[in-house]
Amino acid sequence: MTTPHPRTVVSYVRRSPRMTPSQRGWLDKYAGCWVLDVGPTTEVEPQPPLDLAEIFGRQAPLIVEIGSGHGDTLVTAAAKHPDTDFIGFEVFDASVAITLGKIASHQVDNVRLVAADAVSGLAHLFAPQSVAEIWVFFPDPWPKKRHHKRRLVNPSFADLVAHTLVPGGMIRLATDWDSYAAVMAEVFGTDDRFESAGTDRFATRPVTKFEARGLEAGRVVHDFAYRVRPS
Repeated sequence: MTTPHPRTVVSYVRRSPRMTPSQRGWLDKYAGCWVLDVGPTTEVEPQPPLDLAEIFGRQAPLIVEIGSGHGDTLVTAAAKHPDTDFIGFEVFDASVAITLGKIASHQVDNVRLVAADAVSGLAHLFAPQSVAEIWVFFPDPWPKKRHHKRRLVNPSFADLVAHTLVPGGMIRLATDWDSYAAVMAEVFGTDDRFESAGTDRFATRPVTKFEARGLEAGRVVHDFAYRVRPS
């Protein structure tokens, strides 16, 4: 199977908010340890797949989180599952810095970060059928209709997920926007390559400040899990 091409329209608008001295310190101190160098820009260019055994010093199942934010889910999961390796994609420098501080505080070494676009990253950084799970929790909903083309979850993304996950691998999604939940269910629920693995809340996912704000605003959180059918 040919690697699906990444989109030219990205699902984020990158801004560079000023970092606090603590955040700058975490970035300066820990980026060399836990941030993978995959190129000079956020768009990942074609390159050999990551050597995961070399990066983590072992062979273990890999979970990839897209839009890892401040690392709440990523670091919590890494601490609970030391036999699993984790890579988080996050394009915002301040969020990367905060996550690095949490990695250091929790003393986990089974986490790496990629400060680049996840779509081009999935296309070029991983061998086919090499990732156990992909997590997409609360992606930008781009609620205005004219911005729907920026949404991460679409049929092309499903192609990329099917290409990257191991047979029986899982994609987990969550959103607090009803319209985006309908899109997620349509994209993965009608794709014969996937089968539903339930809609219960994913227990490993902590309630972040972002999710709490959505709940306080009266929005309903939708969780989805889909498994790649064995070929």
